[in-house]
Amino acid sequence: MRANPITIEALEILDAIDRRGSFAKAAEELNKATSALSYGVQKLEEQLDITVFHRQGRRSVLTPAGRLLLEEGRKIIHSTTQLAEKAKEVATGWEPRLNIAVESIVNYSRFFQALTGFLNHHQTLEVDVCECVLNGGWEALEQDRVDLIVGVPGPVPLQKGYRAVPMILSNMVPVIASHHPLAKIANDSEALNAALPELRRVVTHDTTTVNVARSAGLSIGKQLLYVQTMEQKVEAQLAGLGVGHLPRHRIQEYLDDGRLIELNLATSKGENFIAWKISNKGKALQAFSQQLAQVKW
Repeated sequence: MRANPITIEALEILDAIDRRGSFAKAAEELNKATSALSYGVQKLEEQLDITVFHRQGRRSVLTPAGRLLLEEGRKIIHSTTQLAEKAKEVATGWEPRLNIAVESIVNYSRFFQALTGFLNHHQTLEVDVCECVLNGGWEALEQDRVDLIVGVPGPVPLQKGYRAVPMILSNMVPVIASHHPLAKIANDSEALNAALPELRRVVTHDTTTVNVARSAGLSIGKQLLYVQTMEQKVEAQLAGLGVGHLPRHRIQEYLDDGRLIELNLATSKGENFIAWKISNKGKALQAFSQQLAQVKW
């Protein structure tokens, strides 16, 4: 098989000549003799049967074919640099990819702020973030679809080999739209409890597909409206379609401007966790989970 004339070294020579504007300055940067660069370019032109540079005064300028070679070549240089860095990280125990499921009630702003800080120090790490609801997070972890779950509700499944760190999330608030017909009794707990069985509940689907689905929040009511995401649930309740619990951090502005009204109902606060499998020894997982444990949610 004929050897490919387009080598990493040849691409780096083209890149340096283009950036520095001359063979001499490029040779100085690459710590090579000018004649070595000239020979490298000449050999590339002969093997590809193209002209890469032409002279404009004292400056070497890329031809259209040379420009294409350089632009695509820079992508290859970047990819090989990343590949080398990833290989080094994997060799030292740093996994190349981290799959994370985030519970729908988590403060995404805080989560992504933490992720930004982490990736600034680990730029080659590939991260895949998905949303989970209730038992869906535990199921995704059990099936190895994710490496880390954030904000998943307790209790922690027993004898599954999980490491779980408690986290304190913002309050879940039972609310109703201000234009809903029963908004007028929002502060009357006795009237509310009597009316609840007839009120439509807005419920976010549990993302579990195999294990038993569960629900949280208001458990009384004949009418149900199921939605897929917390964003949909917020919009459904703003539209007056029903009642339900929403994370305070997501709806504070609507409480402040009066579009949503907090219901005077007794609520219980459950536990939430950051969790992963003990058997997963990845350094990226360990480092990021420790960072998340320090976040004030």
